[in-house]
Amino acid sequence: MEDPVAIIVGAGPSGLATSACLNHHSIPHIVLEREDCYASLWRKYTYDRLHLHLRKQFCELPHVSFPDSYPAYVPKNQFLQYLEDYVSRFKISPMYQRSVEFASFNEEAKKWNVKAKNVSSGEIEEYSARFLVVASGETSNPFIPEFEGLNTFSGEFLHSTKFKNGKTYRDKNVLVVGSGNSGMEIALDLANHGARTSIAIRSPIHILSREMVYLGLTLMKYFSTGIVDKVMAMLSKLVYGDLSKHGIIRPAEGPFFMKVAYGKYPVFDVGTVKKIKSGEIQVLPALESVRGEEVVFENGKSHPFDAIVFCTGFERSTNKWLKGDDYLLNENGIPKPSYPNHWKGKDGLYCVGLSRRGLYGAGADAQNVVNDIKALV
Repeated sequence: MEDPVAIIVGAGPSGLATSACLNHHSIPHIVLEREDCYASLWRKYTYDRLHLHLRKQFCELPHVSFPDSYPAYVPKNQFLQYLEDYVSRFKISPMYQRSVEFASFNEEAKKWNVKAKNVSSGEIEEYSARFLVVASGETSNPFIPEFEGLNTFSGEFLHSTKFKNGKTYRDKNVLVVGSGNSGMEIALDLANHGARTSIAIRSPIHILSREMVYLGLTLMKYFSTGIVDKVMAMLSKLVYGDLSKHGIIRPAEGPFFMKVAYGKYPVFDVGTVKKIKSGEIQVLPALESVRGEEVVFENGKSHPFDAIVFCTGFERSTNKWLKGDDYLLNENGIPKPSYPNHWKGKDGLYCVGLSRRGLYGAGADAQNVVNDIKALV
């Protein structure tokens, strides 16, 4: 193989999109992936009922549309088939079980030096290339906050990445911690499978239907974020009513503004609100501590649970291995430059899929990065 012009870190959808675009222009590169497969989050660490939250036209990777036969909201198994076809079509060959431990720019050679641990052999391998693309994603390492007494919990507790479905939880008292899309949908799945389900909601959240989100994305082409957010808030109140009596508060800022400013997605409701209103899912305040089987909440009340599912997100590890970059990424692995200039760093450093704009944003990043590399080689 020719010496690589670029090194891509990560073989999730962002890394695959970048590799496809590089192959499209016949630019030699390597893809380093710490897991034993591409799209490992989708393959190994997602729940069974997951669908893409946005319509398929907003989730396509560069150069390939979803098949016409796919539904508007693509289920997990069909998305994985799409990725399999994508990898085959563009002849993407990631180097698996390579955990990047160090990357820095060599001023003399004008190249990025990368050290990766071969997970299967334990050896440290070294690579170098003119360009380095961080495509390790927004969802790198599962995060469970520290709660007083969690180690005393007598039941089962797990991160959402370990949850598949609610079948084994029938007739059990289950607490879901976290009210993002994963938390709300896992709570729905548990209730559908007969679990006595509660969800701890700490912060105000926007709840929109899929159709509202689609309308909002369409309106964003023609109107300002402020106007679209007012329409979304009005529709949400119209459809869902006052949810404060059920323990859900709406934020003062609008859903699309919060998405861009903080990367905080609105909840795309697929049936959870109906079950909250009927009492099948109980809303509780923030979790404070754990005492055996009892979980204590912010309001001082406690309830017994058989299991806790933490839908508390992820931490990124980029800051642990990427050295010498004080321009592109902050300590949380999120771009410092504002959109739409967030993807380009200095000395041939780029990032893909970190703009908090989902698969559509990752695809746009990949094309921008590769067009820039193509102009420089």
